[in-house]
Amino acid sequence: MKNSYVPILRRRREGKTNYRKRKAVIMSRLPFVSTFISGKNILVQILSPRKEGDVVLASAHSRELIKFGWMGSRKNIPAAYLTGFLAGLKAKDKVKEAILYTGLRRFVPNSRITAIVKGLLDAGLSIPINHETLPSEERLKGKHIADYAKYLLEKDKVLYSMRFSNLISKNFNPELIPERFEDVRKRIIESFKVGKV
Repeated sequence: MKNSYVPILRRRREGKTNYRKRKAVIMSRLPFVSTFISGKNILVQILSPRKEGDVVLASAHSRELIKFGWMGSRKNIPAAYLTGFLAGLKAKDKVKEAILYTGLRRFVPNSRITAIVKGLLDAGLSIPINHETLPSEERLKGKHIADYAKYLLEKDKVLYSMRFSNLISKNFNPELIPERFEDVRKRIIESFKVGKV
């Protein structure tokens, strides 16, 4: 019996496309949300699938949060929520409903991807998702980070200064992340009210 050769599509071989999920996205005929989380930043795009290639309807990058006063990590759960919220507000006039496309990544409850989706939902987009998989409000605001910073400040100041050296160098108290989160969220909303974005 001869071994048969089954060709694997190039983008699947390169770990770039899950064609089963991609087909489901195209068949839905809805815009889709694509996320990319790197070692430092988060990119959120809302795209419309087309034969000639996907068209970006709206996008947000976590570096944009800096102009709203965000000094924390640009890849943690609060930053993921804020980036999703910003992308959702940018897309509001163009998109009412979208679906989440995770590509080759697994969907994990209470993750940065679900925080992005929560931001998009709060901005007014309709995305089908089990709401039990979304992070709690406290987690979105970074209370878990603030609590950990407070714990280290009391128990191990050396480890505290090592873990939060980037924030400390910016004269930012990691224990105040929830308050800063709320402030940045308000600034994002205000910028859309006055049409600055």
